[in-house]
Amino acid sequence: MAKEHSFDISAKIDLQAFKDAIVQAEREVANRYDFKGIAAQIDYNEKAKTVTLVTASDNKLEALEDILISKLLKRGLASNVLDKLSTEDSSGGNRKQLFKVVDYIEAKEAKKIAAEIKNLRLKVTAQIEGDHIRVKGKQLDDLQKVMRAIRAMEWDAPLVFENMR
Repeated sequence: MAKEHSFDISAKIDLQAFKDAIVQAEREVANRYDFKGIAAQIDYNEKAKTVTLVTASDNKLEALEDILISKLLKRGLASNVLDKLSTEDSSGGNRKQLFKVVDYIEAKEAKKIAAEIKNLRLKVTAQIEGDHIRVKGKQLDDLQKVMRAIRAMEWDAPLVFENMR
């Protein structure tokens, strides 16, 4: 009897790499000439899983967001790890932008992923197990085809393929 292989699809992020990216972004903001003398903050709330950017204007807010996303990309994290929630006025005439850290796959999106795997018509099964999707099949080639197909599609969550057995 052939052995069955499997892998998991999840949206876990490397928390240490994420924190390092925030520290690197803060350092770059501190050294940039266009941020001299201007209040610019990047706050990460680990319990609430939010990132808050605070600076003087909308233009500076966009620049701060670009710096943070570039640091995330350099650390190997997807840009869709951050989901923009709101932009509002803050105290002292500053602007504040709030991001939610996405480290899970929503149930609706998990169902779409499982349906797409089924539509591939390969001899694999996709099972939603809590915060991840387990894909099983007898052929490693079929599992690799599933990985390539899912990676090629656009998803809200930053998907990670792990536990290949």
